[in-house]
Amino acid sequence: MPADHPPQIVDSHCHLDFPDFDGELDQIIDRARAAGVTRMVTICTRRKNLDRVRAIAEAHDGVSFAFGIHPMSVAEEPMITVDELVAAARHPKMVGIGESGLDYHYTAESAEAQKVSLRLHIEAAQETGLPLIIHARAADEDMAAILTEGYRARPYDCVMHCFSSGAGLARAALDLGFYLSMSGIAAFPKSRELRDIFAAAPLDRILLETDSPYLAPPPHRGRRNEPAYTALTAKVGADLFGLSLDDFARTTSANFDRLFRKAPPAAKAA
Repeated sequence: MPADHPPQIVDSHCHLDFPDFDGELDQIIDRARAAGVTRMVTICTRRKNLDRVRAIAEAHDGVSFAFGIHPMSVAEEPMITVDELVAAARHPKMVGIGESGLDYHYTAESAEAQKVSLRLHIEAAQETGLPLIIHARAADEDMAAILTEGYRARPYDCVMHCFSSGAGLARAALDLGFYLSMSGIAAFPKSRELRDIFAAAPLDRILLETDSPYLAPPPHRGRRNEPAYTALTAKVGADLFGLSLDDFARTTSANFDRLFRKAPPAAKAA
């Protein structure tokens, strides 16, 4: 990589359709590219947003999308079907299923519906061959059990997005061959225990993401996050694994390519 180009990085999970970016999306994507974040996966979490998310991916090189029903939204709309997810996945720029999962912190009252939804998303990942994107909060035991049950029935690929759960769930996911995605949370000063979980994981199972507009890493914590800031989390990850930023960026990008096989490869730097 020439000295005047930052290393190429992938933001494997962002929400470019959110109103936080209204009127600025072109500038947001330009800033990401200037920071070396040349590829992004924007995540659709509700049916009503699918057309907009798909259009954003279609309009921008280097932007792909995923679709699923967020666990916190499961109770607010009709249950997703496997056929719906499989049909959406026929689009050339849809590269993942989800985010799906379990959230017992904010929406424990819909736990049973979340479990049904999660199993349907797992089936869609099995049917399409696309990786499952998982949201997990305060549900480690049920999450590990359902993911393992599904995998034993029929293997599938998966990433634990914005991983901030316990070591037990990390180990269960890694034992299934899944990936852990490092967000800005890993850069927070008080996240030592989380950084230890990442440091103990195989380097070839680590991805990077922002989950923007949420969870901006320092020095932007508390403000709007954006894909360009993936580079800041990458620096923390590089230090954690004792690598140069170039090497860590190259490795996590290769990890992304291995998991998100449908996503286009990075463009060559000019």
